Amino acid sequence: MFRKYKRLLYLSLIVSDTILINLAFALAYWIRYELQWIRAVDEANYVPYVEYLPLSLLLTAVLLVAYKLDGVYEFPRGRSWLAESYRIVRGTTTGVILMVVGLFFYRPYFFSRLIFIYAFVLIVIFLSFARLVKNLILAQLRERGIGVRRVLIVGAGEIGRMVMRTIVAQPELGYQVVGFIDDDPEKGNSEIGRFKGLGSIDNLRNLLQSEEYNIEEVLITLPWMYHRKIISIMAQCERQNIMARLVPDIFQMSLSRVEIEDLNGIPLIGIREIAFSRWGLVLKRAIDIVASGLGLVVLSPLLGLVALAIKLDSPGPVLFRQVRVGKGGKHFVLYKFRSMREGAEQEQEKLAELNEATGPLFKIRDDPRLTRVGKIIRRMSIDELPQLYNVLRGEMSLVGPRPPVPKEVEAYLEWHKKRLEISPGLTGLWQVSGRSDLTFDEMVLLDIYYIENWSPALDTIITLRTIPRVLFGDGAY
Repeated sequence: MFRKYKRLLYLSLIVSDTILINLAFALAYWIRYELQWIRAVDEANYVPYVEYLPLSLLLTAVLLVAYKLDGVYEFPRGRSWLAESYRIVRGTTTGVILMVVGLFFYRPYFFSRLIFIYAFVLIVIFLSFARLVKNLILAQLRERGIGVRRVLIVGAGEIGRMVMRTIVAQPELGYQVVGFIDDDPEKGNSEIGRFKGLGSIDNLRNLLQSEEYNIEEVLITLPWMYHRKIISIMAQCERQNIMARLVPDIFQMSLSRVEIEDLNGIPLIGIREIAFSRWGLVLKRAIDIVASGLGLVVLSPLLGLVALAIKLDSPGPVLFRQVRVGKGGKHFVLYKFRSMREGAEQEQEKLAELNEATGPLFKIRDDPRLTRVGKIIRRMSIDELPQLYNVLRGEMSLVGPRPPVPKEVEAYLEWHKKRLEISPGLTGLWQVSGRSDLTFDEMVLLDIYYIENWSPALDTIITLRTIPRVLFGDGAY
């Protein structure tokens, strides 16, 4: 299924590139001979387009070969649009130079040199834009389960969980995890979010042959000292004609800090600066102060109206205060607009059987404790706006993990505690990836992924993706 999908994608790109290259060349001809940019064309030197048509077709053939040799039609998961565009620029440069050298050696004065400059620029623009559209379409299809690659993860340790959180955070990569196996009985028979344990590594052969799981790729995430077992697993996969890929733990260093460069085919492995550097933290805090301060001022009329509506709707305070756990396990008081009737916290044990969340979380989709105003402000996340004050005070950030209550933290497994390394946020990857529909383990996987991959650009993307989620109330309850 995946191979058929890959062939279809390959042929589609060949066809679209062929059309776009010829369209770019025709537009270059129009700019040169009709608009006559840069330099006018003498009537004696005018060449009709029909004379250029064979040249356009030849350039197309040369460029397609150059792109093929340059890896433009390879589809590694995770290749960025900039990386694809760079290969297009490189392939186009090679093809155009070959054409210019060969053509002007044969007929030096017949064809315009400027037309190749125009064609080069237009081809790069057209094909790069086409790759951007392709990536957006593929991301949407993969998020819907179309064109995904079914994988089995071998190993459920830290490296295995790192792979899982990357897959949860980036569904556009197109991986569907059928499950994981591990020789530790406690891990191999457990669940991590949506990912199910399928027993020990001894089950690998049966799983690879199973039509139920239809495994297309195996990701091996075992520690380096198990090299003999790794070789045995890769041999089993080879016999079954199934791709096996190894995720090296680099002597158990955090893979989020591993940086790999290429020296003419020789991999160079180094350690890059941690995501939250000193200056990164300063920048993040500065943005938090400015944004939260402006937000409180600009939104003050809305905050006042919501406070009045809450006061008129039901008895009790306007604000709901609750102790939460922040960075490093430090407790702080979180502020929200009250969305439930007074005394709702004391009723939680009575409603335990209605809990729809997993792990230590407590969530009910149609919570009977909600007030009339509370249902509205919960759906649009307006109840969380007072947390801008927490952000201004430095107890929270605009973007970060969800702030847990102390009772939740008491139930954390050891690997869950990593999410407490930074300040909690008003929004985060958990907010834009499913919100209340996520399991607890998936939420933690996303939080850790965010910590390991933080950048100002990632914060910006999360913030922009939060806006439609809040407006349409996706997954909020």
